[in-house]
Amino acid sequence: MYYKKLKDFRSDFLWGASTSAYQVEGAWNEDGKGLSVMDMGHHPEGLADFKVTSDHYHHYKEDIALLAELGLKAYRFSIAWTRIFPEGTGKINEKGLEFYKNLIDEILKYGMEPIVTQYHFDLPYALHQKGGWSNRATIDAYVDYVKVLYDNFGDRVKYWLTINEQNMMILHGAALGIVAPGTENIEKEIYQQNHHMLLAQAKAITLYHEMKLPGKIGPAPNITTIYPETCNPDDVIAAMNWTSIRNWLYLDMCVFGRYNSIAWSYLEERGWTPNIEDGDMAILGAPLAKPDFIAFNYYSTATVAASRNDGSDKAAGADQQIVSGEEGVYRQGENPSLKLTSFGWTVDPTGFRSTLREINDRYNLPLLVTENGLGEYDKLEEGDIVNDDYRIDYLRDHIEQARLAVNDGVDLLGYCPWSAIDLVSTHQGFGKRYGFIYVNREENDLKDMRRIKKKSFGWYNKVIGSNGTDLA
Repeated sequence: MYYKKLKDFRSDFLWGASTSAYQVEGAWNEDGKGLSVMDMGHHPEGLADFKVTSDHYHHYKEDIALLAELGLKAYRFSIAWTRIFPEGTGKINEKGLEFYKNLIDEILKYGMEPIVTQYHFDLPYALHQKGGWSNRATIDAYVDYVKVLYDNFGDRVKYWLTINEQNMMILHGAALGIVAPGTENIEKEIYQQNHHMLLAQAKAITLYHEMKLPGKIGPAPNITTIYPETCNPDDVIAAMNWTSIRNWLYLDMCVFGRYNSIAWSYLEERGWTPNIEDGDMAILGAPLAKPDFIAFNYYSTATVAASRNDGSDKAAGADQQIVSGEEGVYRQGENPSLKLTSFGWTVDPTGFRSTLREINDRYNLPLLVTENGLGEYDKLEEGDIVNDDYRIDYLRDHIEQARLAVNDGVDLLGYCPWSAIDLVSTHQGFGKRYGFIYVNREENDLKDMRRIKKKSFGWYNKVIGSNGTDLA
């Protein structure tokens, strides 16, 4: 649909940027912080681990001042569960609370809105050793943890995100450290963990609403449009299969309080349905458990085709944005209309608009984009210059499509690209950079950790100042 006149983004649009605790903070064992599964996970040889990262823990005042100079209206970050409860439960670590109190105060000092993710992959390792999300006790541990966050920061934080990319944790659980080694039926175990995460999220949202705090709360999955490879009806069915399993399974429960029917049929067929105890569905469907908005992360679309069901459906090299395929469900498809990034992810700004439309039409809730960005091998040139025009092009194209989605009727609250500052990519270390601010370090050489503004820094500042109308 084309428009003769474009609507503006709302006057209070949350132009922001995002990070996560384990990828940016460093200080992995300082001031009482406990170990998380990310601290204890396997790191590919030669890539940076999560011990120092961007050392935001010791540079947060400098970093927040730079984000204010960037012009951000909001900063989305996560709180490390293990800084608050080093063992996941038990005694509160006051130094951890103090760090986040100071961080939030610093953000507010510059007139930015803190957008807080409660849980971003970094499950306390002590809980993992007790079964992690397979253990229903982790549900209560999570609720106790978020209650502390609400008590301490609920008066100043107006936007809360529950669980970051729960769907990616379930679909790639082994890579993100939520499955115990030696688990016999990994898929059965993962979908039981998923059920427990859904319960934990519902309880956290219900508690927030019961406390009548002056803000909003919602989930933060990774959502994308899934295309059929051709107009063959079997390809269309395959795309519907993967859309339900990848996207709607998670949001249907959060918004409607029920399992998506296609996804549930898929689980039944494979014997992977979770054990649902008495009272679980009442918790999941409680009126106060409905979110106030939906946050989501978007990087690229996927294209799938009908399953051949002959043992050839599963493709190698899959990750959170590159589909693998599954026997009897779908297989990886080709999309010649789209280019790829250096890391093999499709670049699809129009798919961003399509995704915004799909979520809006299905759930009729305000939307907040909490990740969108381009990871590349940025080069620091002489004179502290980083010419990341490719990032500017990527973001420009996506913002243009977001504005078209607003014209389509999407109630868009804000846009927070990944990432505010360079950080350690979960699977590609420090070589894959996303930030508006360059951190002067390499994989295994910390150098001087200087913060250097990239070309995209000045561009995004201009975009924010024009409320998205000046994208040149």
